[in-house]
Amino acid sequence: MQMGASVSNLNEPKSTSGCPMQKKSSSGCPMKADDSLNPANMMPPENQQPAPDQPFPLSTERELSSIPKAGSNENWMYPSAQMFWNAMLRKGWRWKESDIQPDDMDSIIRIHNSNNEQAWREILRWEALHFKECDCPKLKSFKGDATKYTPRARIRRALGYELPFDRHDWIIDRCGKEVHYVIDYYDGGKVNPETGQFSLMDVRPAMDSWQNIFDRIIVAYMRFKYDTLGMQPPRVKCSVSQEMLK
Repeated sequence: MQMGASVSNLNEPKSTSGCPMQKKSSSGCPMKADDSLNPANMMPPENQQPAPDQPFPLSTERELSSIPKAGSNENWMYPSAQMFWNAMLRKGWRWKESDIQPDDMDSIIRIHNSNNEQAWREILRWEALHFKECDCPKLKSFKGDATKYTPRARIRRALGYELPFDRHDWIIDRCGKEVHYVIDYYDGGKVNPETGQFSLMDVRPAMDSWQNIFDRIIVAYMRFKYDTLGMQPPRVKCSVSQEMLK
């Protein structure tokens, strides 16, 4: 799903972002797509009104993310439960076919927000390679397409592994340079009751630039060196880069 949800996954809540020094103000809302959506966040116009046949009231409160928004000093805002519901109806979801309760919507929102935060932390780990160039990257835009499988996902499928249940494309503003990231989401089993996370994420720069390809080679080498061979990485002195690497 997007910082929203896909209709096919709503019955079985599955979902999915922080610059440590970012000012905590708010803006917009991170979801996906028809021709009337904002191209930056792939969200329909904000709608906090209950749907005509809605079976129970939903919260209109929105949570501030830790994801800084490109072109501003603000952070992205997550959708409220009411916005989430309305967006799903807009995409064709029929709640009467689901055994859904108010508590389920609260859980869906919690899982959704938690997984987006996790995705952003993974992106920051990649961006730590460029902290001297840009110590506070920001999210410019994003979109989701569960039916558009990445080459890596197709290769994994050919080897007998499951396909991801969702795919996101996030565009990061690296202090003026746009960087494309791809995120494949896999079912990780039961939801972690403490963190709200359940998905396994494969986050990496898209192979659409030489810099991204080089970064992936460097990280593959580092994983082999430190994870496989057990060597110790050097200590990083920059406080921002240490935060990114957590």
